[in-house]
Amino acid sequence: MGRPIIGITCELEAARWGDWLREAAVSPVSFTRAVERAGGAPVLLPPVPPDSVSSFIDRLDGLLFTGGRDVDPALYEQQRLDDTDLPEHRRDRFELRLMRAALEEGLPFLAIGRGLHVLTVARGGTLTQHLPAHRPDRARYLPHDVHLADDSILGRLLGSKVQVPAAHHQAPDRLGDGLTVTGWSKDDQVVEAVEVTGHGFGVGVHWHPEESDDLRLLTALVEAAGKPRREQAKRAEPQQPQQPQAHQPKKPPAPAKPKAGTRAR
Repeated sequence: MGRPIIGITCELEAARWGDWLREAAVSPVSFTRAVERAGGAPVLLPPVPPDSVSSFIDRLDGLLFTGGRDVDPALYEQQRLDDTDLPEHRRDRFELRLMRAALEEGLPFLAIGRGLHVLTVARGGTLTQHLPAHRPDRARYLPHDVHLADDSILGRLLGSKVQVPAAHHQAPDRLGDGLTVTGWSKDDQVVEAVEVTGHGFGVGVHWHPEESDDLRLLTALVEAAGKPRREQAKRAEPQQPQQPQAHQPKKPPAPAKPKAGTRAR
């Protein structure tokens, strides 16, 4: 049996090679290398018209929603703030359709950075557009402590506390339907990870595992993607629309879990 095929979302940006300057599908090579090292076969998914989504869902074994510019605030009924990126409507439309299809079909996915925000908006949630002190450097990943719920996929996989590379200035505010907070920051109580209730492997994180040597999270995605599709569908139970309650950490005592998108004063 071949490697599970993992679709990786990417940007459309102007790029230069040789004497040519053209719009190109652009993705940091760290994503494809990490998926390959974790045992998957990486395939880039440029923001194409959404009517291609069903074909991707039928043929791919898993999805990696990557980081990038901020999701358009109009999609969660807010006005764009000065600190929020100008939107890229093609990518927003494509990835929202792709995420909703993955949720409906029970396809395993990992949503990183912007990907977590796409997941939140796809489930009807909203975002805090700017956390002033949460990203000291726009162009560099910095070490970041994250606490994880013991009874979550992430907690069982990584333990109750991890130090991870991160660089984000937004976070979920109102959680979307069927999402549970499973990771949070100790110091300013920002939501750092969510999981989809009833989904075999539907995980969103603010940090960037592809930028570290710890491949456990990406390996877990590839392993979930390698299961037969019927087994994946069986594990993805129908989701009832509801507002999830904040997870209560179990013993030993852990920092209080944040309300979505809030920070300690």
